[in-house]
Amino acid sequence: MGVLNSGWQHQFIQTNKIRLHCVTQGEGDLVILLHGFPEFWYAWRFQLPILSRYFKVVVPDLRGYNDSDKPSSGYDLDTLSADVVGLIEALGYQQAHIVGHDCGGLIAWHLAQKFPEYVQRLAVLNAPHPTRLVRDLFGNLEQLLQSWQLLALQVPALPEYLIQQNLKNFLQDWFQRHSIRKGAFSSETIQIYQSALEKAGTLSAAISSYRQLLSPKDWLPNLVRRPQLITAPTLVLWGEEDTVVSPLLAEGLDRLISAPFRLRLLSECGHWAQQEVPSIVNQELLDFLRQGLNRPYFT
Repeated sequence: MGVLNSGWQHQFIQTNKIRLHCVTQGEGDLVILLHGFPEFWYAWRFQLPILSRYFKVVVPDLRGYNDSDKPSSGYDLDTLSADVVGLIEALGYQQAHIVGHDCGGLIAWHLAQKFPEYVQRLAVLNAPHPTRLVRDLFGNLEQLLQSWQLLALQVPALPEYLIQQNLKNFLQDWFQRHSIRKGAFSSETIQIYQSALEKAGTLSAAISSYRQLLSPKDWLPNLVRRPQLITAPTLVLWGEEDTVVSPLLAEGLDRLISAPFRLRLLSECGHWAQQEVPSIVNQELLDFLRQGLNRPYFT
C-alpha cells in the first residue's frame, strides 16, 4: 500500500451504533485524523508515523467509507460528529486533538462547535467553516461556480451511476486536476483509492455524505442562526491554489473563533495539502499539537 509501517494497527471500534475501521499507532494524548472525499484512512499515511512519535494517533475510515459500516442514514454533520465523540469515549479518553481535511474538516469544525468539551486542539486543512461555506455557496457566484462538483452531486442516483462506470478516470481527474504537485498521485495511489471505493456500498455512502451538506436540515440553521464560537486553539492550513474550495473562504475565520488562531496558506499547493506537501503539514501539526503552556505556539 505505498507507504507502509509495521507499527500501524488495524482495528474495529464500536461507536454511535456502528463499527468504524481505524488505523492506530503510538501512545499518549489522543489525535484523531479525519479524511475527506473520496478518500479513506490512507490519506493520512504521511502523518501517521510522524505524529505517532508523540501521540496516540487514530485514523478512522469515516462512516460509509472503505471498511467501516455503511448504514443507509447518518451522513449529516451531527451524526458524523457523534461518531467521533463515541470514538473518543470508546478509546478511554475524555478529549482529543482533532485534525480534519476536506469533508473531514467540516466534521472537525462542527464537532468543535457542538461538542467543545471533547476537543483539545483543532486543526483544519482545506476546509471552510460550515457557516462560511453555506453563506458563500448561496451568496458568492465565484465560489458557487468553483463548487459545481458539490452541486452536481446533489442529483439523486445519477452521479453514482456515472462515476461507477468510469471510476478510475474519475479519481485520476479528481486528484490530479485539484492538485498542484501531481506527483503526489501516482497510478499506484489512484489504484489504492479505487480499490477502497469499489467495495460494496462505499461509493453511494461517500456521495451521501457529500450530498447531505446541502440538505435543508443542515444548511438552514447556518443561514439563520449565529454560529457558536470555536473555543479550542485552532490551526488552519490551506493550499493557496485550491480549486475545490477557495482560500478566500479562510478570510474572517478569526471572527468565528474565540481561542488563539493561526492561518497558514501553503504555496504551490492545491486541495490535497497533507499529500502534496506532507513535510510542511507534518511540521505545522507537530509544532501546534506539541505546544504546552510553557511554549505557546501562537505569536
